[in-house]
Amino acid sequence: MVVVLGAAQYAGKPSPAFRRRLDHALELYRAGSIEKIVVTGGRRPADPFTEGEVGIKYLQANGVPKEALLAETQSRTTVENLQNARTYLPPGTPMTLVTDEAHAPRALALAQALGLQANANPSPLSRRPDWRYLFREKLALTAYTLLGVRG
Repeated sequence: MVVVLGAAQYAGKPSPAFRRRLDHALELYRAGSIEKIVVTGGRRPADPFTEGEVGIKYLQANGVPKEALLAETQSRTTVENLQNARTYLPPGTPMTLVTDEAHAPRALALAQALGLQANANPSPLSRRPDWRYLFREKLALTAYTLLGVRG
């Protein structure tokens, strides 16, 4: 089972970061190593689209059959992504997290803290990632390590 962690969507289209994650999950699916993909992510207030729904539409448009896809559409944070994705899986089911290289260490640490059997298969970052995003991820990982998971 692959779990694609949400990223932004704009007017029903995946953001560049989200598209890289979805394309990576698509590559894994096409390689035959997975049978199901859960795409996570809710919506901002007044937004008509959820990240989960947008991700499912994108993957379907690229050849993944509907029966291989599940949309988690309520979460707004990484912890919520993971907690809600867990409800789609039988207990103890291993999951592969698809997120970007900078987010993967924190996402994996959170999954393990939540008792999930998880590994990460990260998608690449953009050619010139925003240093603020990279710093935020390092800082957030440090905070979770020191303070534990809250969610």
